[in-house]
Amino acid sequence: QVQVVESGGGLVQAGGSLRLSCVVSGSIFSTDDMAWYRQRPGGQRDFIARISSSGFRVIDASVKGRFTVARDNAVNTVYLQMSSLKPEDTAVYYCNRIPPYGTWGQGTQVTVSS
Repeated sequence: QVQVVESGGGLVQAGGSLRLSCVVSGSIFSTDDMAWYRQRPGGQRDFIARISSSGFRVIDASVKGRFTVARDNAVNTVYLQMSSLKPEDTAVYYCNRIPPYGTWGQGTQVTVSS
């Protein structure tokens, strides 16, 4: 079955940067359109960015200019590069296919201190 494993989160000061990784197994990753989402404490899971199988990118307006998305099909991995981080970026970050696989990963916690 499909497994999704996010990593790369942590505690960072405002203005800092992080790169999140999402490794997928059990799917033909190179043909999957992929997306990143985040869930703030007490909130719903919100779309952040997507990258198609051909590399076309869409970045949500809330993070445009600060976040970017990339993928490496050779290692079944999608990345989220985050810079100029703000305390409001604090959330658990998830990735999944569009449409979602039948499972979600555990996510990776990003905490931005002011």
